[in-house]
Amino acid sequence: MITLPPLPYKVSDEVMAKAAKVKLALFDVDGVLTDGKLHYSADGEQMKVFHALDGHGLKMLKSAGIDVGVISARKSLALQTRLDDLGIKHCYLGVSDKLSVFEQLLKQLDLSGEDCCFVGDDVIDLPVMTQCGLKFSVDNGHFIVRDIADWVSPLTGGQGAVRAICDVLLYSQGSYPLGITGTQ
Repeated sequence: MITLPPLPYKVSDEVMAKAAKVKLALFDVDGVLTDGKLHYSADGEQMKVFHALDGHGLKMLKSAGIDVGVISARKSLALQTRLDDLGIKHCYLGVSDKLSVFEQLLKQLDLSGEDCCFVGDDVIDLPVMTQCGLKFSVDNGHFIVRDIADWVSPLTGGQGAVRAICDVLLYSQGSYPLGITGTQ
């Protein structure tokens, strides 16, 4: 039996209590799952870089029974490929009105905003974040978004911030799955 060490970051009891109620974890992409930089090849193809720790964190959420989704203003083949690799079924890409998509998803899954968390880094994410029971941001997020977040990951987007958030959710629910195998 493995005993988990304490989380290496300061997380308030209030945030842990909110995290314990999360049934659906939603994420922005650029600046959250990536470092926010936009890379284009010579032929105009968009490229993205993802962190394996973040991907494994998302898989662990799913394994622990926390549903996972993405709502992003951008759409790219690289992103869709990564989300497919991770088995994320709630993928909304190229969305300009994130709040409408969020409201439709809540109806579809028969959830309330209190059952959800959203991880955002820029002001386009605020309409959804403010409707969620728990609001997360990343260390390199816009100052307004960081200010309204319940907890800001001490790591930056694309550099393990999502994994830190996944760890908070998993620890709060006592469902950290050890022994998961597979690609990240």
